[in-house]
Amino acid sequence: MSGLAAWIDTQYRHAAQGMLRSVSPLGLVKSRPGFGQTILPRRGAIIASPVLAAYDPDPDYFFHWYRDAAIVIDALRELYEDGSATQPALVALGDYVHFSLALGALDGRRLLEQRAWQDAVAADFKRFLRTDADLGAAHDQNIAAETRVNADGSLDVSHWARPQHDGPALRALTLLRWARSAAFDAPLAAAAAALLRADLRFTRQRCSEPCFDIWEEKLGLHYYTLCVAAAALADGAVWLEGQDGAEAQQCRTAAAAIRRSLEGYWLPQQGYYRSRLLPAPARSAKELDIAVILAAIHARGSAGAHSVHDPRMHATLAQLERLFDAEYAINRDRPAGRAPALGRYAGDVYYSGGAYYFSTLAAAELCFRAAAVGTSTSTSTSASASTGVGTSTGVGVGVGASASAREVNALIQRGDAFLQTVRAYTPDSGDMSEQFDQHSGAQSSAKQLAWSYAAFITCIAARRAIGL
Repeated sequence: MSGLAAWIDTQYRHAAQGMLRSVSPLGLVKSRPGFGQTILPRRGAIIASPVLAAYDPDPDYFFHWYRDAAIVIDALRELYEDGSATQPALVALGDYVHFSLALGALDGRRLLEQRAWQDAVAADFKRFLRTDADLGAAHDQNIAAETRVNADGSLDVSHWARPQHDGPALRALTLLRWARSAAFDAPLAAAAAALLRADLRFTRQRCSEPCFDIWEEKLGLHYYTLCVAAAALADGAVWLEGQDGAEAQQCRTAAAAIRRSLEGYWLPQQGYYRSRLLPAPARSAKELDIAVILAAIHARGSAGAHSVHDPRMHATLAQLERLFDAEYAINRDRPAGRAPALGRYAGDVYYSGGAYYFSTLAAAELCFRAAAVGTSTSTSTSASASTGVGTSTGVGVGVGASASAREVNALIQRGDAFLQTVRAYTPDSGDMSEQFDQHSGAQSSAKQLAWSYAAFITCIAARRAIGL
């Protein structure tokens, strides 16, 4: 463990520095000549990647994605709590809150009245524009269903997967965690409360409606979106108590209804939670999806079904290990003590269709968070026993009602095995792209992805919580 621990300390510093480059990147300018745009980021914007690209071949990730931004700000809280960034982190949080609040004033109808920007779009780029109907619907509460905005706080005018409903729920969870970690001054407290109320109201009203999934590919009802919505509403109900009892009860009722619906995502014969429910005729090869594991660690439920302690969650992870162990060349003949590198789902074709840093780190974080308590209030039968699913280390999952020290240690070892895999495919520079190739292990897709760094930070925070 000593070699891994030394690498973790070094890479943690790299990850913190790398992630912070995406927070309020005021020194960068993004030109999109095809769209007639020059984007000057505003304070509070969180870009997915600070590396300027235009699908040449790297993708253009110079946007403020609601989901990615919330994940980054949540990781920033870990830096605040461990002393890596204290006052700067609070300033960044305040900027993020005010930037997010200002987005509520966006109105696509005003853009439709201003034809000059459309005249500046190159002829061969007009096919990438969103329709007038889509742009005209972007106002009021629908702004919270936007997938992303430009880093200058303007609407994204390109055709994209909309609506998405996970962003406001994740933002609410992030703000609630920050409120438990830091003392806000009066202006920040008021701004955060206004944003939190709006996000909880949006989540409660939209949670049962179909939206696009975490990968922005399919319209339907998605495990990840519902899971983080239930967590946000449940935690939000506690925050609302004493302020608005009726709203608190509405949130609590909605959270309970979502959790009941999540039971329909468990496939006992297959031994995993499916990631989505799609319109008929709908069975999808993408049902076994790392998004389920991400749901557990982002929602961060304390116990029971759909939490990091749910045996069915660990059965899902074991099935994902089997899938990618067989699918990826880099997983063959790997050294002892190294877990499979994980991707998103079977047959992924985005860029290298390879392993993702945040997928492999999510598996490690799930294990560490489960080991932190070592017990579960879930009454489910052990998934390992009932489905015959094992793990890459050949030991049981150990998340039953009274996990032993041996079972907890097995979880830690399993998490460390995933970290060893991340270590093997992280260069000495500490840079983390979105993917590493399933054949060569070379980094691919967006460079210096903020989510990759954030995933490392939250994973190591979970590891340190149980001793490193």
